[in-house]
Amino acid sequence: MKNEAVGNGAASGATGGPVKTTDDRGGSIRHFVGANAAYYERQFDLIGNRSGFTWSFNLAAALLGPIWYGMRGLWKWGLPFTVLEAFSLAQTGRGLWGDLTAEVTSRITAMELQLNIRRGQLEAAIKDNADNVDAFRRNIEGLEKIVEQAQIEFQQIEASRIWIVSFGVAMLLAVKVVEGVLANPSLEHRYSEWLSDRTIKAGIDASGVALSALFVVLVHAVSVFHFGSSDLVAVLDGFPTRPEFRLAAIGWIEVAFDYASLTGDKVFDGISFGIRKVLDFLEVVFVRTPWIVIASFIVTLTALSAGPRAAIHAGAFLAFMGLVGLWTLSMQTLALLGTAALISIGIGIPLGIFCARRPRIYTVIRPILDFQQTMPAFVYMIPIIAFFGAGKPAAVVTCLIFGTPPVIRLTVLGLRGVPESIREAAIAYGASSWYLMTKVDLPLAAPSIRAGMNQTILLSLLTVVVASLIGAKGLGEDVLEALQYASVGQGLLAGLAILFIAMMLDRVIQGKRKGV
Repeated sequence: MKNEAVGNGAASGATGGPVKTTDDRGGSIRHFVGANAAYYERQFDLIGNRSGFTWSFNLAAALLGPIWYGMRGLWKWGLPFTVLEAFSLAQTGRGLWGDLTAEVTSRITAMELQLNIRRGQLEAAIKDNADNVDAFRRNIEGLEKIVEQAQIEFQQIEASRIWIVSFGVAMLLAVKVVEGVLANPSLEHRYSEWLSDRTIKAGIDASGVALSALFVVLVHAVSVFHFGSSDLVAVLDGFPTRPEFRLAAIGWIEVAFDYASLTGDKVFDGISFGIRKVLDFLEVVFVRTPWIVIASFIVTLTALSAGPRAAIHAGAFLAFMGLVGLWTLSMQTLALLGTAALISIGIGIPLGIFCARRPRIYTVIRPILDFQQTMPAFVYMIPIIAFFGAGKPAAVVTCLIFGTPPVIRLTVLGLRGVPESIREAAIAYGASSWYLMTKVDLPLAAPSIRAGMNQTILLSLLTVVVASLIGAKGLGEDVLEALQYASVGQGLLAGLAILFIAMMLDRVIQGKRKGV
């Protein structure tokens, strides 16, 4: 309120003169920093008057470290400084109190126990005048040498404590220096952002100080205790798990999938039937059609889409596939990929258009897309086999799950990137919703949509190799066989064929804009 009064008074002076920018700046700095305003006003003026990096050292930031950065809202620096300080303190505690020799001590104890057993056996053998006395003596000598080496290693580890402590202290001091040097420029940058965006929190409040202090102290204390105290290692080493929870979760998931597999049997059979029909049609086109027809079609399509240079490259790629005997496998892969791509794009673009103008629905769909892209393909295949069985339809579904999210995301991104001014102008001239979508939104979003199609095809092509584990034919099966028998040449040739297919499809989809 005081800052507002200062600003209003300067603006509404009786003389109508210019605003007193110096007073306004000082007042805003006082409001922003909250404490020690005079110091920060001098530092901000010094930093603002120079174009390059300005040397400045904040003693409070160096002493408080991440706590100072946290209470100032500079967590992008506070979090890494917390980690670095915790590491340096952990090294110091490890060197001072840590049980560095635990492994060596346990090894020496085990060897000494074994040595005592062998000595007892030697005494018994000497007493009985046995033939293996020399063998026991050699065994004892070997064990004694091992114990001696372990004891030397024990002494070396104990002697290294001082170096570990020195490293921890030196690193902590270095981090403190960096914290002090970066404090004022970071706070001045945040102040500049605050001037244009008042939603950024200003000043210092007790809750921010308490939370940052609690977080930093907790991280530091746990790190020091874990590495410096052997008594607490058992508590801090592993998460307190409950095996029965995992078993129960596994049981619930299996029951749910069994129920879905039984009740949705007809649905899954229908999906599998539709996929197989599309796949059979494309296999007839690519595999059974004479190779010269397919090669001519692909080269011509590439020339029309991306130009003559890309067509020459496509012809060379096709010639490579044929000469090394991978033509049929490549066409099977192309058919499988075409089926997955057609379905993915046919679902993804309409769904992306639907979500682009409905943010609430997209917020629901986005976690599903995250799940599809982050879950490994091997995990997908487990329920897919249960629902569709092994074979090509299951492979296509695997490609669908992994390849559909990019085209949805980039369609939404492209449509949301259409300038509102252009849409408003079209609406003002009486454009209908259909005209607006087909003549304005989609043409302007076309580069992003094409990029989504490209990513969908490439990701589906990558999944083809994994899908060969569940019966997908084509180059993926060749790669899998080469992996089983460690055949470098076979695997490399199949991999190059997959690469060339990806490059041809990329050129066709992106066209001349991609550049060749």
